[in-house]
This record gives sequence, C-alpha cells and structure tokens, in this order.
Amino acid sequence: MDNKQITVSDRAATQIAAIIASESNNTMLRVSVEGGGCSGFQYKFDLVKDRLDDDLAIDKGGITVLIDSVSQMYMEGSEIDFADELIGAAFKINNPNATASCGCGTSFSL
Repeated sequence: MDNKQITVSDRAATQIAAIIASESNNTMLRVSVEGGGCSGFQYKFDLVKDRLDDDLAIDKGGITVLIDSVSQMYMEGSEIDFADELIGAAFKINNPNATASCGCGTSFSL
C-alpha cells in the first residue's frame, strides 16, 4: 500500500452510508482542507452530487468520498475515520502530516 494513499476506515464508511441513505442517489461526501480553524487549517465535510475532474474518488462499501487536488496535498497518507466517544461522535482525520491539532480534531497545522 502506498504510504501517501488516503484511506477511509470501515467505521467511517458505515457512518457515511447511514448519512447518505436519506439523500437522493449519487450523493457523495466531499472532504476538503480550508484555511482557518484554531490551528491554521480545518477540514470541511459536504454532501455533493457532482464530481470534479481533479477529484480523488475513494470508493468503499458502496459509498464515494471525494477529495480535491489541493486538499490531497495536505492529506497525503491520512485515514478518514469516525469516532463515537463520550464527548460526541464525529468524523476524524488521522493525518500523519499534521504537526499540531486542536482538541476538537477538525483543525490542524503543518
């Protein structure tokens, strides 16, 4: 396996499938990296119908996760996971490139 590959955990795929089950056909989850957040960059999650030409498409368990080419650079080697903890349930990106992250897990710095 390529160590720069972006992966989706089984838990995340199951949760994404549950979320898009109530949406119309061909709904996909877009994960992107934007400037902002308490650590410099933040992850953004959107439900979309359209795939762009430069998107990386990760298919797993009947769901599709899209990541644009710019966000791919920041997410190389990352795993998209889902954590269901006492403080709440949320998608979590396990990013080996992040040098720091905030407590909420949605922002990071490089």
